[in-house]
Amino acid sequence: MQTLDPVTPALLPSRRVTRPVQVGAVTIGGNAPVVVQSMINEDTLDTPGAVAAIRALHKAGCELVRVTVPSLAHARALERIRKTLEDTYQPVPLVADVHHDGGPIALEVARHVDKVRINPGLFVFRRARLGDYTAEDIERARAQIREELKPLVDVLGTQDKAMRIGVNHGSLSERMLYIHGDTPEGMVQSAVEFIEICEQLGYYNLVISLKASRVPVMIAVYRLAAKLLDARGMPYPFHLGVTEAGDGEYGRIKSTAGIATLLADGIGDTIRVSLTEDPLKEIPVCYGILQALGLRRTMVEYVACPSCGRTLFNLETVLHRVREATCHLTGLNIAVMGCIVNGPGEMADADYGYVGKTPGTISLYRGREEIKKVPEDRGVEELVDLIKSDGRWVDP
Repeated sequence: MQTLDPVTPALLPSRRVTRPVQVGAVTIGGNAPVVVQSMINEDTLDTPGAVAAIRALHKAGCELVRVTVPSLAHARALERIRKTLEDTYQPVPLVADVHHDGGPIALEVARHVDKVRINPGLFVFRRARLGDYTAEDIERARAQIREELKPLVDVLGTQDKAMRIGVNHGSLSERMLYIHGDTPEGMVQSAVEFIEICEQLGYYNLVISLKASRVPVMIAVYRLAAKLLDARGMPYPFHLGVTEAGDGEYGRIKSTAGIATLLADGIGDTIRVSLTEDPLKEIPVCYGILQALGLRRTMVEYVACPSCGRTLFNLETVLHRVREATCHLTGLNIAVMGCIVNGPGEMADADYGYVGKTPGTISLYRGREEIKKVPEDRGVEELVDLIKSDGRWVDP
């Protein structure tokens, strides 16, 4: 998928300033475009299936691919997967997802991937305890985290690889729940604890995520994290997502509501839309969010009115014909407007306009300039000819 440089609208707040973190050939944070990622569903022990799924996602525009590694055997399988990709396709930036008792697994998989994701609530996994935590208990737990995290940090630092500190609302440690409650503050402090340990060990290749399945919680925790981390001189990039968003229309709406709100605030450096569907279906939603905000241009931007009694042709049918003829022209803005009343004004930012002039007649525009009137039955053909005459046409 062709992706152009980000085009940030002047009306949006400036993006939060973050340090760049390299993940394979992809940069997260800094001034890099917002990165799109997803995760395969295949068992990592199934090398052919995992490789096929990774390839399919990457070809669809997924720039980072995450795989699950629930055991040492799964971690070792990443060596075969990576080599097969390099031999039969191309290198793909890979992220390993590590959860319960993750130390040994993370240590092994760090040799084979570009980034390791750990969950602070589960990395040093212990059964929940009852009763109060004393100051000594809390300090003992932090010392244990440092002891188990240090070998991983050493390996990642030596290889100049990245780590995602991925906090989930539903898996905060019992200790964090005791100290902070089930709150955005608890999620942020869970991440901060691991960040501080990494910094004490001289490691800074960090990406932070703080996901929740409820959109208001997700928005609140990222805003709080941005404020707190920036105040403490911790400008780490954020991975955004509404976890367990579900499927269908509502899953897409939930993800867009959370991700787009934060991106519009200038918060976020990489995103995933987590749908209970084939992961391939997540990628267009991600790019749609980024394009709608003007952060990346990967498709044609169509401007079309909703139709009304003034519309001089079947707008839905014509828009479909225009899209079918031009959808491969990445980066263009094309307006399809039903009548002359609002058309020229509403489509002022478009590169080309297709506007109903009178019954049976179409006006074609280049920007604000009306170029010619053509019969309706030749409208799409004439629009294509106009684009070609301007040297902006490429063959599909």
